[in-house]
Amino acid sequence: MIHKFASKEIHFLKAESDGHSIKPPATFFSDLLRDQTVQIERLNARLKSADIPGKDFICAVVQISGAVSEKTKEKAKDVFEACFDSVLDKERGLWESLDDTAFALVFWDYVKEENATRLISLLKEKISVALKADILMGIATFPFSGFQRNEILGNALKAIDHAAFFGNNHHIYFNAVSLNISGDRLYQLELHDQAILEYKRGLEVEPKNINLLNSLGVCYGVIGEIEKARKEFEKAIAINPVEVMVIYNIGLIHRINEDEDRAILYLKKAHGIDQNVYEIELLLGHLLFKQEKWRQALPYLEAASRLNPTSSMAFRMKGEIFLDKLEKKDPQRAGIEFNQAVKLNPSDAISLSGYAQSMALQKKNLKIALSFASESVALEPMTPLFTTRLKQIRKICDQADVVLEKSNQTIKSA
Repeated sequence: MIHKFASKEIHFLKAESDGHSIKPPATFFSDLLRDQTVQIERLNARLKSADIPGKDFICAVVQISGAVSEKTKEKAKDVFEACFDSVLDKERGLWESLDDTAFALVFWDYVKEENATRLISLLKEKISVALKADILMGIATFPFSGFQRNEILGNALKAIDHAAFFGNNHHIYFNAVSLNISGDRLYQLELHDQAILEYKRGLEVEPKNINLLNSLGVCYGVIGEIEKARKEFEKAIAINPVEVMVIYNIGLIHRINEDEDRAILYLKKAHGIDQNVYEIELLLGHLLFKQEKWRQALPYLEAASRLNPTSSMAFRMKGEIFLDKLEKKDPQRAGIEFNQAVKLNPSDAISLSGYAQSMALQKKNLKIALSFASESVALEPMTPLFTTRLKQIRKICDQADVVLEKSNQTIKSA
C-alpha cells in the first residue's frame, strides 16, 4: 500500500464480493486467463473459426464440485462427452476439457434464450446423475454489454468463480457481481491496474452498483490516486447516503488528506448508523487520541477492542491514556491494557515501554519492567521518552537493590 498508517489495522473497507456469499473458492478459474493454458487457447481458436448462425451463442464452464474420487475423474470426460452429444450435436456446439474435473462448452442455434437455458439445466442434470456428483457451472452469453466474442469464455470462467462462492451444485450467469469478484481476485493478487479495469467493466454493466464503486475507490486509494478514490466514494454515497462502508472510506480519505476534523465528522456519522464495525471504532478512537481528546477517545477504543480482541493498537492506546493522559493516572489499568497489547504484538516498542513504566509506578515486577524498557530502547533507540523511562526504571531497580541489601544485612546481624 502507498499510504503508511499508524497500524495495518487502519485500512479501506471492502464488502464481500457478492454481499451474501458463503466463502471464496479455494482456486479461481479466472486465473487460467492469466496463465493462458493450452486448453483455453485451443477453445478460443475453435470458437473464433466456428461458423455461428446469427452470431448469438452461450458459453458454459462446468466442474464436478466437492470431493472427487479418482474413479469419478476417470469417468468424467466420457460422461461429459456422452451428455453433451445427447443434448446438443457437433453442428451446434463445441467443447474442450480444461482439466480432469472441468470442461468448457459453447453452443448456438437455439430459437430463444430460454430454450438455451433449458438445455443448460438438462445438461447439468444429466452430468450430475451420471457421475453421482454435484455440478458447478458458470454461464456467459454473447452478445453481452459490449464484450467481444473472444472474451465470452473468460466471462464464463468468472461466472463459475462467482458460483463457487455459494458452495457446491450452483450455477451463475455472468453479471456485474462476477466482475466484482474477478476484480477482487486481482486486487488480492496486488494486480491493481487490472483490478481497476475489471471494476470499470462491471460498472459498464451496472453503473449504480455500490460495491463496484466502493471497490474501485479502494483500489484507487491503495495506489495513491486519492482524488479518484474520493470521486468513486462520492458517487456511491449519492446512491445510498447511509452506506456505512463508504462513509468510513470517505472519512479515511479525509484522514489521508490530513483533514482530521472532517474525517471525524464522517466517522461519527458512520458510528451513528452502525456501532459494530471495528474499523470505524478504531479509527475514530485513533483520531480523537491524536487530537488529545482522551476521554472522548476511550469509548471508541473500548468498542474496538471488544469487537476485535486481537487489536493491539486499541489496547496500546488505552494503555497510554490510563498511564499518563488523564488527570487521575491509573498505572494498574494501564498495565492490564499494555500487557494485552504486548501479547498481541511483542515488537511494539510503545507498549513495551508503557508496560514497563506502569509496573515501575506500581513498584512491582521491576526486573521484568527493566527488561521491557531495555527492549523498547533496542527497538527504537532514537525515542527520548523510552530512553528516559529506562533510566528511571534502572534507578528504581538500583534503589530497590540497596534496600534489599540493607534488609539482608539487618537479618544477618540479628
